[in-house]
Amino acid sequence: MNRVNADSCSLFLQGVFNVLAYSGISLRVAWCGRSSRAARASDVFSVRRVLRCSGSGTMADKARIQEAVKAQGEVVRRLKADKASKEQIDEEVAKLLELKAQLGGDDGKQTFVLKTAKGTRDYNPKQMAIREKVFNTIVSCFKRHGAETIDTPVFELKETLTGKYGEDSKLIYDLKDQGGELLSLRYDLTVPFARYLAMNKITNIKRYHIAKVYRRDNPAMTRGRYREFYQCDFDIAGQYDPMIPDAECLKIVYEILSELDLGDFHIKVNDRRILDGMFAVCGVPDEKFRTICSTVDKLDKMLWEDVKNEMVKEKGLSEEVADQIGEYVSMQGGMDLAERLLQDPKLSQSKQACAGLTDMKQLFSYLQLFQITDKVVFDLSLARGLDYYTGVIYEAVLCQTLQAPTPAPAEQNGAVSGEEGGVSVGSVAGGGRYDGLVGMFDPKGRKVPCVGVSIGIERIFSIMEQKAELSAEKVRTTETQVLVASAQKNLLEERLRLTAELWNAGIKAELLYKKNPKLLTQLQHCEETGIPLVAILGEQELKDGVVKVRNVATREEVDVSRAELVEEIKKRTSES
Repeated sequence: MNRVNADSCSLFLQGVFNVLAYSGISLRVAWCGRSSRAARASDVFSVRRVLRCSGSGTMADKARIQEAVKAQGEVVRRLKADKASKEQIDEEVAKLLELKAQLGGDDGKQTFVLKTAKGTRDYNPKQMAIREKVFNTIVSCFKRHGAETIDTPVFELKETLTGKYGEDSKLIYDLKDQGGELLSLRYDLTVPFARYLAMNKITNIKRYHIAKVYRRDNPAMTRGRYREFYQCDFDIAGQYDPMIPDAECLKIVYEILSELDLGDFHIKVNDRRILDGMFAVCGVPDEKFRTICSTVDKLDKMLWEDVKNEMVKEKGLSEEVADQIGEYVSMQGGMDLAERLLQDPKLSQSKQACAGLTDMKQLFSYLQLFQITDKVVFDLSLARGLDYYTGVIYEAVLCQTLQAPTPAPAEQNGAVSGEEGGVSVGSVAGGGRYDGLVGMFDPKGRKVPCVGVSIGIERIFSIMEQKAELSAEKVRTTETQVLVASAQKNLLEERLRLTAELWNAGIKAELLYKKNPKLLTQLQHCEETGIPLVAILGEQELKDGVVKVRNVATREEVDVSRAELVEEIKKRTSES
């Protein structure tokens, strides 16, 4: 615990002891100097526990809570004065807000803290405009590749999701028993898709699905990691020749990331059969394949020494076996690496690995035809921890770090922030082949081979939002083409009549909700909201049967006959 933490602990304890003494509560705590950090932290924990446990009795006393609020406020002030980390300050502010909520309002009613749940956020109109642009790009790509869409329930039977995600199963949100059914919020869109195929006896489909999923993860808001978030999935189900659908999925990732202009990226590919063969020849017991795979999957977040330490000390592998794995997972390349590994004295002894390496060569030959091999790398460290993958796996990663935006207080919710000074979003897309998942749901165990990819929309959105903040370009939150305005008073009815005509013609139009708005106010509204055109009505224009059309950007004005107004607006807005 650093000096700031120690001081805040001291202030907190002093305030709490005063409160407890005021309330007639005696509490023995061994007071320690600054050198005994662990004991100081333990004391704070003990005092907070006493405060919580005494809530039904003494905590109801308003004066005592006010003292606690005062003490906690002093903690926050000291942290700010000492320039403590944002995470420390946010944590103590959250505690202060909770205490204030317990105080209640002046009428004695219990108040509550207005905030979104941890790991969730609201989206303002500007953010939604950016998000909609990203969605449109992704959906356009999916449709270009011939996909149709489906939807599934946001919650599934718990047994549907159980046993499909390996060690990540602990992140599933379970719901309370509702009428005899044990339910869970969906963790991804892949398992519900497999259940959908089995239940409807579908053996061939190319589908996309965009919907929210839920994970009880430790959120990192600035890095685009939430507990509630969208997934954008594209999957091809059916019996086809090897690697053709897999190559198309990688092409889709390439197209989307290129079109969104997120910066340099690369797509890592591997194969579960290669990994399993590698584990086997290195001496990993069969029953530990999946758990070791989950550990290898952490190499994008941890150093090899830490991964090796987990393998040896937590998973029970010998150092010799871990070192052999380390030699393989450091390898990267392309088709040449697959050819070299097929000649590897140890790995070539595994039929599984050889099958995966042969398919990897075939995959790269198709990727060459798609002209995307400059962005694809065969990486033996890629594992993807989900249990249902059976063949090729892939993951797209951005190569740069962006400056982190400052989230609003209501959006932080105690979440862990990203790396100081930057947004390192990590993987922005991932997927692979899962040939056995549908068979898990089919009563007769009939398999439907599947391969797919999921686009990490939240992480992509974090980057797009940051780019918008850094850019001087204004983000429009509406699509209004023209504002119907008046130059004189008492023209509300004429404005309403013209607006209705434009709406009926399919023109996106609006007007200010005042009987006699000033012309300057109407023009300023257009500049603030980005409306490109103004249709101005005046007494003279009504007599002449024309409308004055003003270009907001250039301030150029031209009279257009009422009969030609719709076509003129369409022409001008299509050019822009």
